[in-house]
Amino acid sequence: MLIDTHTHLYSTKFDQDREEVLERAKAAGVELTLLPAVDSESHTAMLELEAAHPEYCLAMIGLHPVSVKANYEEELALVESELKRRKWVAIGEIGMDLYWDKTFRAEQEDAFLRQCRWAVEYDLPIAIHARDSIDELLELIRNFGDERLRGVFHCFTGTPEQATEAIRLGFYLGIGGVATFKNGGLTPTLEKVDRSRIILETDAPYLAPAPKRGKRNETAYVKYVAGKVAEVWQCEIIEVGRITSTNARQLFDLDRFMRENSLA
Repeated sequence: MLIDTHTHLYSTKFDQDREEVLERAKAAGVELTLLPAVDSESHTAMLELEAAHPEYCLAMIGLHPVSVKANYEEELALVESELKRRKWVAIGEIGMDLYWDKTFRAEQEDAFLRQCRWAVEYDLPIAIHARDSIDELLELIRNFGDERLRGVFHCFTGTPEQATEAIRLGFYLGIGGVATFKNGGLTPTLEKVDRSRIILETDAPYLAPAPKRGKRNETAYVKYVAGKVAEVWQCEIIEVGRITSTNARQLFDLDRFMRENSLA
């Protein structure tokens, strides 16, 4: 069984066939999915999906760095109010994105650190978006200086050295479709790092793995990611599923979360 730890199944790109997508995921052996938040514009869709499938889709709350704009204070206030309102499986996705636009870099840092403080306060892991910003985020985490901060570098695409540092700081690596790309560059990292710090994801509908590259990604395709990891680890896919699902359950404390929310 597999766990997709990062999938935007509530995206409008699934509006025409969302239930079919969920059925294909289950048929592919995916036992659970985690839904990262983006911003207030998509919260309703995310929460409606979670409400419709509470035992299969678990929502996070947070402000995506690409959504950090001039009104980010309002967006953060909403995140804080949601943290007070109910229990969440994680805070995410949060972080920094220096690929598209660096206009609000300082605000992205501020938003990230504030949400890190909430993560410690509410004892929640964080899901980190780190596009062109792994070193910057590692430095922010080091300076944050609280060992209680934990989480995952979602869609990890860094070097083995960056992976080692992220793990040293208490984080996991989210491995997705990039691992299957011919020039994805993740094989050395998968060969080197502790397997107990690897979890699987799709980031659907984005970053579809080979052989689906260029098409809409979906949660069922996490099996291709697992297949690539199995190839690198020289083991069966079922073993990859066992290890990565155990890791996900540990990081997100999924058994307790589902038990306390009467989902088990």
